[in-house]
Amino acid sequence: MEMDKKVKIAGVQMEPKILEKEKNLERCLEFIQNTAKEGARLIIFPECALTGYIFSSLEEAIPVAESIPGPSTDEIQALCSELNVYVVMGLLEMDGDKCYNTAALLGPEGLVGKHRKVHLPCVGIDRFVDNGDIPFTVYDTPVGRIGMGICYDGIFPEHARVLALQGADLVVLPTNWPKTTQGTPKYVVPTRAIENHIFYAAVNRVGEERGIEFFGRSRIAYWFGILADGKAYEEDILYAEIEPATARDKRLVAKPGEMEIDVINDRRPEFYSLICQT
Repeated sequence: MEMDKKVKIAGVQMEPKILEKEKNLERCLEFIQNTAKEGARLIIFPECALTGYIFSSLEEAIPVAESIPGPSTDEIQALCSELNVYVVMGLLEMDGDKCYNTAALLGPEGLVGKHRKVHLPCVGIDRFVDNGDIPFTVYDTPVGRIGMGICYDGIFPEHARVLALQGADLVVLPTNWPKTTQGTPKYVVPTRAIENHIFYAAVNRVGEERGIEFFGRSRIAYWFGILADGKAYEEDILYAEIEPATARDKRLVAKPGEMEIDVINDRRPEFYSLICQT
């Protein structure tokens, strides 16, 4: 697939309102239009951006959950087609009688793919949704090879490593980090980028929801450092320009034959079997 050499990413650090899906969708469509005007080709929203997160039961959440494709993703996809952009959107997905915390990747051509949150903490809606059942997948697009996770997935290094082994240039992580987890963007995000030689974009929400405060501090990183940081405790849009193809050569050479590393080929998987035991 022909790919853009350089891609401008936008991370939309917004404040969704719980149970106000139509209002949240209206704001997301406006953010897509505004960031596209600034040249963004990939626009990333937080976890559960359409629905809110701190639900007290599954029954309360079901009225704002929907299928994928569904009414909200159809509207977003139509705008993607009009503007020639890609969007990662967090929402609650109904599939038959099951409900998932999902991130959908939408583009001009339609639904590119989706990720159902695999690692579920005992927090908010994750107490009630079904376990994610889609294997970690890399989607080949004109804006790069994209892998997805959601919030707590990012704490597990196996998630990003599996995506990197499948050829991901960029891992996107929509999140709902509460203020008790401020070390995560500071330490985990750059670590995932460095240890896999990839671009890594984590987009958090802000605002207070049912007594839980979310702190923002979204972050886009790569193997040499930080490309963009979001503000603390307020809505913000962060932008970064990446060159996806540069994530594919994992070999870093300071002095040929004397100072070289390769974070993929230097692995010793035969020593790692313990982490794969259930």
